[in-house]
Amino acid sequence: MSARPPHPSRPFHASRSFPASRSFRLPRLSGVLRLFGALAVLVLLGAGTNAVRPDEAAAAPSAAAQAAAPSAAAAAGTFRNPLNTGPDPYMTHWNGNYYLTTTQGNSVKMWRSPSLSTLLTADPVTVWTDTDASRNQHVWAPEFYRFGDRWYLYYTADDGTDDHHRVFVAESERDDPTGPYHFKAKLAPPNHANDFAIDPGILQVNGRLYLAYSGINQYQHNGLNIAPLSNPYTVSGNAVALNAAGGCPEVREGPEFLYRNGRTWMTYSTCDTGKPDYQLWMMSLPDGADPLVPGNWQQHQGPVFSRADDHGVYGPGHHALFKSPDGKEDWIVYHAKSTSVNTYSNRTTRAQRIGWKADGSPDFGVPLATGATQDLPSGDPGPSAYWINDDGRSSGAGSLAYTGTWNSGTGCGVQCFWGDDHWSATAGNTATYTFTGTRIALLSVRDTGNGYAAVSIDGGAEQRLDYYGTPRTGENLQYLSPRLPSGKHTLRVRVTGDHDGQSGASFVSVDRAEVWTN
Repeated sequence: MSARPPHPSRPFHASRSFPASRSFRLPRLSGVLRLFGALAVLVLLGAGTNAVRPDEAAAAPSAAAQAAAPSAAAAAGTFRNPLNTGPDPYMTHWNGNYYLTTTQGNSVKMWRSPSLSTLLTADPVTVWTDTDASRNQHVWAPEFYRFGDRWYLYYTADDGTDDHHRVFVAESERDDPTGPYHFKAKLAPPNHANDFAIDPGILQVNGRLYLAYSGINQYQHNGLNIAPLSNPYTVSGNAVALNAAGGCPEVREGPEFLYRNGRTWMTYSTCDTGKPDYQLWMMSLPDGADPLVPGNWQQHQGPVFSRADDHGVYGPGHHALFKSPDGKEDWIVYHAKSTSVNTYSNRTTRAQRIGWKADGSPDFGVPLATGATQDLPSGDPGPSAYWINDDGRSSGAGSLAYTGTWNSGTGCGVQCFWGDDHWSATAGNTATYTFTGTRIALLSVRDTGNGYAAVSIDGGAEQRLDYYGTPRTGENLQYLSPRLPSGKHTLRVRVTGDHDGQSGASFVSVDRAEVWTN
Protein backbone atom coordinates (compact mmCIF):
# COMPACT_ATOMS: atom_id res chain seq x y z
CA MET A 1 0.00 0.00 0.00
CA SER A 2 1.04 3.58 -0.34
CA ALA A 3 1.99 6.01 2.40
CA ARG A 4 -0.90 8.04 3.74
CA PRO A 5 -2.46 9.02 7.06
CA PRO A 6 -4.99 6.71 8.70
CA HIS A 7 -8.58 6.91 7.57
CA PRO A 8 -10.34 9.41 9.86
CA SER A 9 -13.18 7.10 10.87
CA ARG A 10 -12.13 3.54 10.04
CA PRO A 11 -9.12 1.29 10.64
CA PHE A 12 -6.27 2.12 8.29
CA HIS A 13 -5.10 0.44 5.02
CA ALA A 14 -1.96 1.43 3.58
CA SER A 15 -3.55 -2.88 -4.22
CA ARG A 16 -10.54 -11.52 -16.68
CA SER A 17 -14.16 -14.76 -20.41
CA PHE A 18 -11.02 -14.27 -22.41
CA PRO A 19 -10.64 -12.21 -25.59
CA ALA A 20 -12.59 -13.82 -28.40
CA SER A 21 -9.87 -12.84 -30.84
CA ARG A 22 -7.16 -14.80 -29.02
CA SER A 23 -6.92 -18.29 -27.66
CA PHE A 24 -6.28 -18.59 -23.94
CA ARG A 25 -4.82 -21.33 -21.81
CA LEU A 26 -4.61 -20.82 -18.05
CA PRO A 27 -1.13 -21.82 -16.88
CA ARG A 28 -0.70 -23.94 -13.80
CA LEU A 29 1.61 -22.18 -11.38
CA SER A 30 3.95 -24.57 -9.67
CA GLY A 31 7.55 -24.66 -8.66
CA VAL A 32 10.18 -25.69 -6.24
CA LEU A 33 10.65 -23.46 -3.21
CA ARG A 34 13.50 -24.03 -0.83
CA LEU A 35 15.20 -22.35 2.04
CA PHE A 36 17.54 -19.49 1.46
CA GLY A 37 21.01 -20.96 0.92
CA ALA A 38 24.19 -20.29 2.84
CA LEU A 39 25.36 -16.72 2.57
CA ALA A 40 28.39 -16.09 0.34
CA VAL A 41 31.77 -16.84 1.97
CA LEU A 42 33.46 -16.37 5.34
CA VAL A 43 34.47 -12.85 6.31
CA LEU A 44 37.91 -11.98 5.00
CA LEU A 45 39.43 -8.66 5.91
CA GLY A 46 41.65 -8.09 2.88
CA ALA A 47 40.58 -6.10 -0.17
CA GLY A 48 39.23 -8.12 -3.07
CA THR A 49 37.31 -10.68 -0.98
CA ASN A 50 33.65 -11.67 -1.17
CA ALA A 51 32.62 -10.82 2.39
CA VAL A 52 29.62 -11.54 4.58
CA ARG A 53 28.77 -9.14 7.38
CA PRO A 54 28.97 -10.63 10.88
CA ASP A 55 25.22 -10.19 11.44
CA GLU A 56 24.43 -12.17 8.27
CA ALA A 57 25.52 -15.48 9.78
CA ALA A 58 22.60 -15.44 12.20
CA ALA A 59 20.18 -15.31 9.28
CA ALA A 60 21.54 -18.43 7.57
CA PRO A 61 19.32 -21.55 7.70
CA SER A 62 20.29 -24.53 9.81
CA ALA A 63 22.40 -27.31 8.32
CA ALA A 64 19.41 -29.66 8.48
CA ALA A 65 17.24 -27.18 6.62
CA GLN A 66 19.87 -26.77 3.94
CA ALA A 67 20.22 -30.52 3.54
CA ALA A 68 16.46 -30.82 2.99
CA ALA A 69 16.51 -28.29 0.14
CA PRO A 70 16.84 -29.54 -3.46
CA SER A 71 20.01 -28.75 -5.36
CA ALA A 72 20.15 -25.89 -7.86
CA ALA A 73 22.59 -24.44 -10.32
CA ALA A 74 25.42 -22.44 -8.81
CA ALA A 75 24.79 -18.73 -8.64
CA ALA A 76 26.72 -16.50 -11.00
CA GLY A 77 27.50 -13.93 -8.34
CA THR A 78 26.10 -11.97 -5.44
CA PHE A 79 23.89 -8.98 -4.73
CA ARG A 80 22.80 -6.76 -1.87
CA ASN A 81 19.53 -5.01 -1.13
CA PRO A 82 17.84 -2.66 -1.76
CA LEU A 83 16.72 -3.37 -5.32
CA ASN A 84 14.61 -0.21 -5.56
CA THR A 85 13.74 2.79 -3.43
CA GLY A 86 9.95 2.34 -3.78
CA PRO A 87 7.36 0.32 -1.79
CA ASP A 88 4.71 -2.27 -2.79
CA PRO A 89 6.90 -4.27 -5.19
CA TYR A 90 5.72 -6.78 -7.77
CA MET A 91 8.24 -8.70 -9.88
CA THR A 92 8.40 -11.51 -12.39
CA HIS A 93 11.12 -13.01 -14.60
CA TRP A 94 10.19 -13.42 -18.27
CA ASN A 95 12.08 -13.90 -21.50
CA GLY A 96 15.52 -13.21 -20.04
CA ASN A 97 14.68 -10.23 -17.83
CA TYR A 98 13.34 -9.35 -14.40
CA TYR A 99 10.48 -6.85 -14.50
CA LEU A 100 9.71 -4.83 -11.36
CA THR A 101 7.04 -2.30 -10.43
CA THR A 102 6.67 -0.32 -7.21
CA THR A 103 4.20 2.32 -6.07
CA GLN A 104 5.11 5.66 -7.67
CA GLY A 105 2.01 7.78 -7.04
CA ASN A 106 0.44 9.07 -10.24
CA SER A 107 1.86 6.64 -12.80
CA VAL A 108 3.15 3.09 -13.18
CA LYS A 109 6.86 2.76 -13.78
CA MET A 110 8.65 -0.50 -14.58
CA TRP A 111 12.30 -1.49 -14.20
CA ARG A 112 13.80 -4.18 -16.43
CA SER A 113 17.14 -5.93 -15.95
CA PRO A 114 18.71 -9.28 -16.96
CA SER A 115 20.17 -9.60 -13.44
CA LEU A 116 18.83 -8.95 -9.97
CA SER A 117 22.17 -7.29 -9.20
CA THR A 118 21.57 -4.50 -11.74
CA LEU A 119 17.92 -3.66 -10.99
CA LEU A 120 18.94 -0.69 -8.85
CA THR A 121 20.76 0.83 -11.84
CA ALA A 122 18.04 0.09 -14.41
CA ASP A 123 16.32 3.08 -15.99
CA PRO A 124 12.56 3.13 -15.34
CA VAL A 125 10.02 3.05 -18.15
CA THR A 126 6.67 4.76 -17.57
CA VAL A 127 4.19 2.13 -18.73
CA TRP A 128 0.92 3.72 -17.59
CA THR A 129 -0.60 7.13 -16.97
CA ASP A 130 -4.25 8.13 -17.15
CA THR A 131 -5.98 11.38 -18.07
CA ASP A 132 -9.31 10.37 -16.51
CA ALA A 133 -9.59 12.54 -13.39
CA SER A 134 -11.69 9.90 -11.61
CA ARG A 135 -8.78 7.44 -11.53
CA ASN A 136 -5.44 9.14 -12.17
CA GLN A 137 -4.25 9.90 -8.63
CA HIS A 138 -2.77 7.79 -5.82
CA VAL A 139 -1.90 4.97 -8.22
CA TRP A 140 -0.70 2.17 -5.98
CA ALA A 141 0.46 -1.42 -5.92
CA PRO A 142 0.57 -2.33 -9.64
CA GLU A 143 0.84 -6.00 -10.63
CA PHE A 144 1.12 -7.48 -14.11
CA TYR A 145 0.28 -10.95 -15.46
CA ARG A 146 0.60 -12.61 -18.87
CA PHE A 147 -2.53 -14.32 -20.22
CA GLY A 148 -2.39 -15.58 -23.78
CA ASP A 149 -0.20 -13.17 -25.74
CA ARG A 150 -1.11 -10.06 -23.77
CA TRP A 151 -0.13 -8.60 -20.41
CA TYR A 152 -2.68 -7.26 -17.94
CA LEU A 153 -1.71 -4.48 -15.55
CA TYR A 154 -3.76 -4.38 -12.34
CA TYR A 155 -3.63 -1.36 -10.03
CA THR A 156 -5.65 0.82 -7.70
CA ALA A 157 -6.24 4.56 -8.13
CA ASP A 158 -8.59 7.33 -7.04
CA ASP A 159 -9.67 10.92 -7.80
CA GLY A 160 -7.64 12.39 -4.96
CA THR A 161 -9.83 11.03 -2.14
CA ASP A 162 -8.53 7.87 -0.49
CA ASP A 163 -11.93 6.30 0.05
CA HIS A 164 -12.57 6.55 -3.68
CA HIS A 165 -9.85 4.01 -4.46
CA ARG A 166 -11.04 1.36 -6.91
CA VAL A 167 -9.33 -1.48 -8.80
CA PHE A 168 -8.62 -1.17 -12.54
CA VAL A 169 -6.92 -3.17 -15.30
CA ALA A 170 -5.09 -2.12 -18.47
CA GLU A 171 -4.21 -4.41 -21.40
CA SER A 172 -0.97 -4.42 -23.38
CA GLU A 173 -0.94 -3.77 -27.11
CA ARG A 174 1.66 -6.49 -27.65
CA ASP A 175 3.38 -9.34 -25.86
CA ASP A 176 5.61 -7.13 -23.72
CA PRO A 177 5.33 -6.33 -19.98
CA THR A 178 6.39 -2.74 -20.67
CA GLY A 179 3.39 -2.18 -22.95
CA PRO A 180 2.18 0.09 -24.34
CA TYR A 181 -1.11 -0.40 -22.44
CA HIS A 182 -4.65 0.83 -22.96
CA PHE A 183 -7.33 1.08 -20.31
CA LYS A 184 -9.49 -2.03 -20.24
CA ALA A 185 -11.91 -2.05 -17.30
CA LYS A 186 -12.84 -1.23 -13.75
CA LEU A 187 -12.97 -4.40 -11.65
CA ALA A 188 -15.88 -4.12 -9.23
CA PRO A 189 -17.87 -7.08 -7.85
CA PRO A 190 -21.63 -6.35 -7.95
CA ASN A 191 -21.92 -6.46 -4.16
CA HIS A 192 -19.07 -3.91 -3.80
CA ALA A 193 -19.64 -1.85 -6.94
CA ASN A 194 -18.94 1.49 -5.27
CA ASP A 195 -16.74 0.45 -2.36
CA PHE A 196 -13.12 1.14 -1.45
CA ALA A 197 -10.79 -1.43 -3.07
CA ILE A 198 -6.98 -1.72 -3.32
CA ASP A 199 -4.11 -4.21 -3.79
CA PRO A 200 -5.38 -6.44 -6.63
CA GLY A 201 -3.82 -9.87 -7.05
CA ILE A 202 -4.82 -12.76 -9.33
CA LEU A 203 -5.64 -16.21 -7.96
CA GLN A 204 -5.50 -19.12 -10.44
CA VAL A 205 -7.09 -22.39 -9.28
CA ASN A 206 -9.10 -25.19 -10.83
CA GLY A 207 -8.54 -23.74 -14.31
CA ARG A 208 -10.20 -20.44 -13.42
CA LEU A 209 -9.19 -16.89 -12.54
CA TYR A 210 -10.21 -14.94 -9.46
CA LEU A 211 -9.63 -11.37 -8.34
CA ALA A 212 -8.25 -11.12 -4.80
CA TYR A 213 -8.08 -7.67 -3.27
CA SER A 214 -8.29 -5.66 -0.07
CA GLY A 215 -11.42 -3.65 0.55
CA ILE A 216 -14.51 -3.12 2.62
CA ASN A 217 -16.16 -6.17 4.11
CA GLN A 218 -17.78 -7.13 7.39
CA TYR A 219 -14.39 -7.78 9.01
CA GLN A 220 -12.25 -4.74 8.10
CA HIS A 221 -12.31 -1.59 6.03
CA ASN A 222 -9.23 -3.17 4.46
CA GLY A 223 -10.24 -6.84 4.46
CA LEU A 224 -9.55 -9.73 2.09
CA ASN A 225 -12.09 -10.35 -0.68
CA ILE A 226 -12.19 -12.81 -3.59
CA ALA A 227 -14.39 -12.50 -6.69
CA PRO A 228 -14.68 -14.69 -9.81
CA LEU A 229 -13.39 -13.53 -13.19
CA SER A 230 -14.70 -14.75 -16.54
CA ASN A 231 -11.61 -13.35 -18.27
CA PRO A 232 -8.66 -11.20 -17.19
CA TYR A 233 -10.77 -8.03 -17.24
CA THR A 234 -14.34 -9.04 -16.31
CA VAL A 235 -15.68 -9.71 -12.80
CA SER A 236 -18.42 -12.32 -13.12
CA GLY A 237 -19.93 -12.48 -9.64
CA ASN A 238 -20.07 -11.19 -6.09
CA ALA A 239 -17.02 -11.08 -3.87
CA VAL A 240 -16.78 -13.22 -0.76
CA ALA A 241 -15.00 -12.03 2.37
CA LEU A 242 -12.35 -13.97 4.28
CA ASN A 243 -12.10 -13.54 8.04
CA ALA A 244 -8.32 -13.63 8.05
CA ALA A 245 -6.27 -13.44 11.23
CA GLY A 246 -3.40 -11.00 11.50
CA GLY A 247 -2.24 -9.99 14.96
CA CYS A 248 -3.46 -6.41 14.39
CA PRO A 249 -7.08 -5.42 13.88
CA GLU A 250 -6.81 -2.82 11.14
CA VAL A 251 -5.50 -4.31 7.86
CA ARG A 252 -5.54 -7.41 5.66
CA GLU A 253 -4.06 -6.54 2.29
CA GLY A 254 -1.73 -7.45 -0.59
CA PRO A 255 -2.80 -11.11 -1.17
CA GLU A 256 -0.28 -13.24 -3.10
CA PHE A 257 -0.32 -16.93 -4.02
CA LEU A 258 1.90 -20.03 -4.16
CA TYR A 259 0.81 -23.41 -5.54
CA ARG A 260 2.43 -26.60 -4.25
CA ASN A 261 1.99 -29.74 -2.14
CA GLY A 262 -1.70 -30.09 -2.96
CA ARG A 263 -2.59 -26.62 -1.72
CA THR A 264 -2.84 -22.99 -2.71
CA TRP A 265 -1.00 -20.81 -0.21
CA MET A 266 -2.19 -17.23 0.19
CA THR A 267 0.10 -14.83 2.02
CA TYR A 268 -1.06 -11.33 2.92
CA SER A 269 0.04 -8.28 4.87
CA THR A 270 -1.42 -7.20 8.21
CA CYS A 271 -1.17 -4.11 10.45
CA ASP A 272 -0.75 -0.52 9.32
CA THR A 273 2.21 -0.36 6.94
CA GLY A 274 3.62 2.57 8.90
CA LYS A 275 4.10 0.34 11.94
CA PRO A 276 7.28 -1.67 12.52
CA ASP A 277 5.00 -4.68 13.06
CA TYR A 278 3.63 -4.72 9.50
CA GLN A 279 4.02 -8.42 8.64
CA LEU A 280 2.88 -11.39 6.55
CA TRP A 281 0.30 -14.00 7.57
CA MET A 282 -0.98 -17.00 5.62
CA MET A 283 -4.05 -19.07 4.73
CA SER A 284 -4.27 -22.12 2.47
CA LEU A 285 -6.78 -23.87 0.21
CA PRO A 286 -6.75 -27.59 -0.73
CA ASP A 287 -6.49 -28.39 -4.45
CA GLY A 288 -9.93 -28.78 -5.97
CA ALA A 289 -11.67 -26.71 -3.28
CA ASP A 290 -13.83 -23.75 -4.24
CA PRO A 291 -12.02 -20.51 -3.23
CA LEU A 292 -15.38 -18.71 -3.04
CA VAL A 293 -16.38 -20.81 -0.01
CA PRO A 294 -14.71 -19.07 2.94
CA GLY A 295 -14.79 -22.22 5.04
CA ASN A 296 -12.45 -23.93 2.56
CA TRP A 297 -9.60 -21.62 3.55
CA GLN A 298 -7.48 -22.82 6.48
CA GLN A 299 -5.91 -20.17 8.71
CA HIS A 300 -2.28 -20.65 9.70
CA GLN A 301 -1.58 -19.05 13.07
CA GLY A 302 1.12 -16.50 13.62
CA PRO A 303 3.12 -14.36 11.21
CA VAL A 304 5.23 -16.10 8.57
CA PHE A 305 7.50 -13.09 7.90
CA SER A 306 7.94 -10.27 10.40
CA ARG A 307 10.30 -7.69 11.87
CA ALA A 308 13.87 -8.71 12.64
CA ASP A 309 15.24 -6.18 15.10
CA ASP A 310 18.65 -7.86 15.23
CA HIS A 311 18.96 -7.30 11.46
CA GLY A 312 17.55 -3.77 11.54
CA VAL A 313 14.49 -4.76 9.46
CA TYR A 314 11.04 -3.42 10.36
CA GLY A 315 7.64 -3.69 8.74
CA PRO A 316 8.42 -6.34 6.09
CA GLY A 317 5.37 -6.85 3.92
CA HIS A 318 3.48 -6.01 0.73
CA HIS A 319 5.29 -8.65 -1.23
CA ALA A 320 5.28 -10.73 -4.39
CA LEU A 321 6.71 -14.13 -5.25
CA PHE A 322 8.88 -14.91 -8.27
CA LYS A 323 10.92 -17.72 -9.77
CA SER A 324 14.65 -17.76 -10.44
CA PRO A 325 15.55 -17.55 -14.14
CA ASP A 326 16.05 -21.32 -14.39
CA GLY A 327 12.86 -22.08 -12.44
CA LYS A 328 14.67 -23.99 -9.70
CA GLU A 329 14.26 -21.50 -6.85
CA ASP A 330 11.48 -19.36 -5.45
CA TRP A 331 11.99 -15.90 -4.04
CA ILE A 332 10.10 -13.20 -2.20
CA VAL A 333 10.31 -9.52 -3.10
CA TYR A 334 8.95 -7.19 -0.42
CA HIS A 335 9.26 -3.76 1.09
CA ALA A 336 10.61 -3.04 4.56
CA LYS A 337 12.08 -0.18 6.59
CA SER A 338 15.28 0.27 8.57
CA THR A 339 13.64 2.15 11.44
CA SER A 340 11.28 1.09 14.22
CA VAL A 341 9.56 4.50 14.08
CA ASN A 342 5.96 4.52 12.85
CA THR A 343 6.47 6.15 9.44
CA TYR A 344 5.48 5.62 5.82
CA SER A 345 8.84 6.81 4.48
CA ASN A 346 11.99 4.73 3.97
CA ARG A 347 10.13 1.68 2.58
CA THR A 348 12.55 0.06 0.12
CA THR A 349 12.28 -3.00 -2.12
CA ARG A 350 14.26 -6.07 -1.07
CA ALA A 351 14.45 -9.73 -2.08
CA GLN A 352 15.58 -13.03 -0.62
CA ARG A 353 15.14 -16.74 -1.21
CA ILE A 354 12.44 -18.81 0.52
CA GLY A 355 11.88 -22.54 1.07
CA TRP A 356 9.50 -25.22 2.37
CA LYS A 357 8.86 -26.70 5.79
CA ALA A 358 8.44 -30.39 6.53
CA ASP A 359 4.64 -29.97 6.73
CA GLY A 360 4.59 -28.74 3.13
CA SER A 361 4.06 -25.06 3.93
CA PRO A 362 6.33 -22.30 2.60
CA ASP A 363 9.14 -21.12 4.88
CA PHE A 364 9.91 -17.44 4.45
CA GLY A 365 12.68 -17.39 7.02
CA VAL A 366 13.89 -14.17 8.65
CA PRO A 367 14.32 -10.85 6.83
CA LEU A 368 18.00 -10.27 6.11
CA ALA A 369 19.78 -7.05 6.93
CA THR A 370 19.96 -4.45 4.19
CA GLY A 371 23.37 -4.94 2.69
CA ALA A 372 23.59 -8.66 3.49
CA THR A 373 25.49 -10.38 0.69
CA GLN A 374 23.33 -13.02 -1.01
CA ASP A 375 23.87 -15.40 -3.89
CA LEU A 376 22.02 -14.37 -7.02
CA PRO A 377 19.05 -16.55 -8.01
CA SER A 378 20.06 -19.70 -9.88
CA GLY A 379 20.35 -19.05 -13.59
CA ASP A 380 20.89 -15.31 -13.04
CA PRO A 381 23.72 -14.34 -15.41
CA GLY A 382 25.12 -11.55 -13.22
CA PRO A 383 27.54 -9.88 -13.26
CA SER A 384 27.34 -8.98 -9.61
CA ALA A 385 28.21 -5.61 -8.20
CA TYR A 386 31.02 -5.28 -5.69
CA TRP A 387 31.19 -3.18 -2.54
CA ILE A 388 33.58 -0.71 -0.98
CA ASN A 389 33.28 -0.28 2.80
CA ASP A 390 33.92 2.99 4.64
CA ASP A 391 37.11 1.55 6.18
CA GLY A 392 38.61 0.90 2.73
CA ARG A 393 37.89 -2.82 2.45
CA SER A 394 36.42 -3.88 -0.88
CA SER A 395 35.18 -7.04 -2.59
CA GLY A 396 36.51 -5.77 -5.93
CA ALA A 397 38.82 -3.23 -7.52
CA GLY A 398 37.96 -0.38 -5.17
CA SER A 399 39.49 1.73 -2.41
CA LEU A 400 38.66 4.76 -0.26
CA ALA A 401 40.86 7.59 1.05
CA TYR A 402 40.05 10.50 3.40
CA THR A 403 41.40 14.01 3.87
CA GLY A 404 40.89 15.77 7.18
CA THR A 405 39.79 14.17 10.43
CA TRP A 406 36.68 11.97 10.30
CA ASN A 407 34.85 10.31 13.16
CA SER A 408 34.39 6.56 12.90
CA GLY A 409 32.78 3.86 15.00
CA THR A 410 30.42 0.95 15.33
CA GLY A 411 27.56 2.65 17.15
CA CYS A 412 25.27 2.31 14.15
CA GLY A 413 25.38 -1.52 14.41
CA VAL A 414 23.04 -3.24 11.94
CA GLN A 415 22.02 0.15 10.55
CA CYS A 416 25.36 0.24 8.73
CA PHE A 417 27.22 -2.04 6.33
CA TRP A 418 29.74 -4.14 8.26
CA GLY A 419 28.44 -2.42 11.42
CA ASP A 420 30.55 0.73 11.07
CA ASP A 421 30.64 4.10 9.33
CA HIS A 422 32.53 7.41 9.08
CA TRP A 423 31.10 10.91 9.54
CA SER A 424 32.29 14.51 9.55
CA ALA A 425 30.85 18.03 9.74
CA THR A 426 34.12 19.85 8.98
CA ALA A 427 33.88 21.87 5.79
CA GLY A 428 36.43 20.78 3.19
CA ASN A 429 36.95 17.26 4.48
CA THR A 430 36.74 14.72 1.66
CA ALA A 431 36.26 11.00 1.09
CA THR A 432 37.43 9.79 -2.33
CA TYR A 433 36.46 6.44 -3.82
CA THR A 434 38.65 4.93 -6.53
CA PHE A 435 36.89 2.20 -8.48
CA THR A 436 36.89 0.28 -11.74
CA GLY A 437 33.49 -0.08 -13.34
CA THR A 438 30.67 1.75 -15.08
CA ARG A 439 28.52 3.05 -12.23
CA ILE A 440 28.67 3.67 -8.48
CA ALA A 441 26.05 4.16 -5.77
CA LEU A 442 26.50 5.58 -2.26
CA LEU A 443 24.44 4.24 0.65
CA SER A 444 24.70 5.60 4.17
CA VAL A 445 22.88 7.10 7.16
CA ARG A 446 20.39 9.92 6.96
CA ASP A 447 19.92 11.70 10.27
CA THR A 448 18.49 14.80 11.92
CA GLY A 449 22.00 16.21 12.35
CA ASN A 450 23.16 15.68 8.79
CA GLY A 451 23.86 18.37 6.21
CA TYR A 452 24.95 18.88 2.62
CA ALA A 453 27.67 17.05 0.71
CA ALA A 454 29.10 17.95 -2.68
CA VAL A 455 29.78 14.94 -4.92
CA SER A 456 31.87 14.91 -8.10
CA ILE A 457 32.98 12.23 -10.58
CA ASP A 458 36.50 12.26 -12.07
CA GLY A 459 37.06 15.87 -11.00
CA GLY A 460 33.97 17.17 -12.77
CA ALA A 461 31.20 19.49 -11.62
CA GLU A 462 29.91 18.99 -8.10
CA GLN A 463 26.36 17.87 -7.31
CA ARG A 464 24.88 18.97 -3.98
CA LEU A 465 23.25 16.23 -1.86
CA ASP A 466 21.23 16.59 1.34
CA TYR A 467 21.99 13.85 3.89
CA TYR A 468 19.35 15.08 6.33
CA GLY A 469 16.54 12.70 7.25
CA THR A 470 14.03 12.02 9.99
CA PRO A 471 13.76 9.60 11.60
CA ARG A 472 17.35 8.39 11.53
CA THR A 473 17.79 5.49 9.11
CA GLY A 474 20.79 3.62 7.73
CA GLU A 475 21.68 2.26 4.29
CA ASN A 476 19.82 4.96 2.36
CA LEU A 477 20.58 5.41 -1.31
CA GLN A 478 22.18 8.87 -1.28
CA TYR A 479 23.57 8.96 -4.81
CA LEU A 480 23.57 6.94 -8.03
CA SER A 481 26.09 8.08 -10.61
CA PRO A 482 25.38 8.44 -14.31
CA ARG A 483 26.59 5.62 -16.55
CA LEU A 484 30.33 5.93 -17.06
CA PRO A 485 32.78 4.58 -19.64
CA SER A 486 34.12 1.23 -18.50
CA GLY A 487 37.37 1.77 -16.64
CA LYS A 488 38.94 3.40 -13.61
CA HIS A 489 37.17 6.38 -12.00
CA THR A 490 37.10 8.48 -8.83
CA LEU A 491 34.14 9.78 -6.84
CA ARG A 492 34.78 12.51 -4.28
CA VAL A 493 32.43 13.35 -1.40
CA ARG A 494 33.16 16.79 0.06
CA VAL A 495 31.70 18.05 3.34
CA THR A 496 30.26 21.54 2.74
CA GLY A 497 29.63 22.47 6.38
CA ASP A 498 26.12 23.61 5.43
CA HIS A 499 22.72 22.25 6.34
CA ASP A 500 19.07 23.11 5.77
CA GLY A 501 16.82 24.73 8.36
CA GLN A 502 15.47 21.42 9.65
CA SER A 503 18.84 19.94 10.54
CA GLY A 504 20.71 20.51 13.75
CA ALA A 505 24.20 20.06 12.27
CA SER A 506 26.14 19.51 9.04
CA PHE A 507 27.40 15.93 9.30
CA VAL A 508 27.94 13.84 6.17
CA SER A 509 28.07 10.06 6.53
CA VAL A 510 30.17 7.58 4.55
CA ASP A 511 29.32 3.88 4.62
CA ARG A 512 28.75 1.52 1.66
CA ALA A 513 29.45 2.02 -2.03
CA GLU A 514 28.17 -0.38 -4.69
CA VAL A 515 30.09 -0.58 -7.97
CA TRP A 516 28.82 -2.12 -11.22
CA THR A 517 31.14 -3.36 -13.94
CA ASN A 518 28.90 -3.47 -17.03
